[in-house]
Amino acid sequence: MTPTAQPSIVSSFTKENVCLKISKSGELYTAIVPIPSFTSKQVLIHIKCTGVCGSDIHLWKEGGIGDMRIEDDLIIGHETAGQIIAVGADVTHDLKVGDRVAIEPQLPCGQCFLCMNGNYNLCQEVDFLGMPNMNGSMQRYLPFDPKFCHKLPDNISYEEGALAEVFSVAYHGIERAGGLELGKGAMIAGCGPIGLATLLLANSSGAYPLAVTDISQERLDFAKVLVPSVKTYKLDMKLSVRENAEKIRALFGTTEYEMPPNVLECTGVASSINTCCYVVRRKGTLTVIGVSGKNEIDGFPFMTVSFGEVDIKFVNRYKDSWPAVLNLFASRKVDALKFVTHRIPLETAPEALKTFYNPSIRSMKVMVKDDINLL
Repeated sequence: MTPTAQPSIVSSFTKENVCLKISKSGELYTAIVPIPSFTSKQVLIHIKCTGVCGSDIHLWKEGGIGDMRIEDDLIIGHETAGQIIAVGADVTHDLKVGDRVAIEPQLPCGQCFLCMNGNYNLCQEVDFLGMPNMNGSMQRYLPFDPKFCHKLPDNISYEEGALAEVFSVAYHGIERAGGLELGKGAMIAGCGPIGLATLLLANSSGAYPLAVTDISQERLDFAKVLVPSVKTYKLDMKLSVRENAEKIRALFGTTEYEMPPNVLECTGVASSINTCCYVVRRKGTLTVIGVSGKNEIDGFPFMTVSFGEVDIKFVNRYKDSWPAVLNLFASRKVDALKFVTHRIPLETAPEALKTFYNPSIRSMKVMVKDDINLL
């Protein structure tokens, strides 16, 4: 059955569709655009909260990410949650008007072999919210596929729903690593939102001891606030990657057995990846969760990881992670709200990206919020 448009439902909403756009020339501005139409197989969502991501900054400052370039003015945003305000006539999922949902922002084709075998995060025809050719969630109204709308537990806020995207990256990274072991060490490189989400999940898993690295003492201090028992190391840019690795290893002990069997790299920076190669225990696993701006890595210590039979794995977004992450939030085993440092109204959304980008402002997760009620 071909899905049909639902224009009469859209016309019943009177609040303007305020949005945040980036132009091809890099202009960041709010606009009022038509409420997007939605089909009988979609739901229409009032977006309540969207987090600013580093990828949004790349789109703003660099005009794109990799081969994906902004050609037409683009509504950005993908870390998001909201309330369902309309349900298409042919929706069969257990969703109704008034339900609060977190949105998994990827729409795979559903037909390729990767989708069919469950690895839909690797679909080459995927559409992704807030990336070139698909408008994102920094707008009041968003139509979306109900398969990727996850109900929020009653004790979860919209902000936590939006943060499920960040934690899903970390969750999938730990899954790819093969899981973390109770009472065995793990090292996490990078204390940005993904790194700190990985730290919180690692801590809840029972892995111990834990260590984190970063070039910012401020971020390391924040990691200590989140997990007081974590060991921290500020990378010394005057030292070689191997010399830094030796100092990180010293946090775990003096023997090879005490070294971390799992290292989770959350920056994508070549020097950090190479440092991690020297840190991980022989026969251990290095999982690269971070995304690199480059296609190749210089200085990769091939012989070190080869002689140690180190498994190196990579991560591409997430799959089937929202239910588990939302359950963790609901259990209060993970306190995601500590990440939120700034809240900006939708009408002044450009300030959210400027706040996140400004190094003189201490920010971790900046949220764009729309607190009006449409129901």
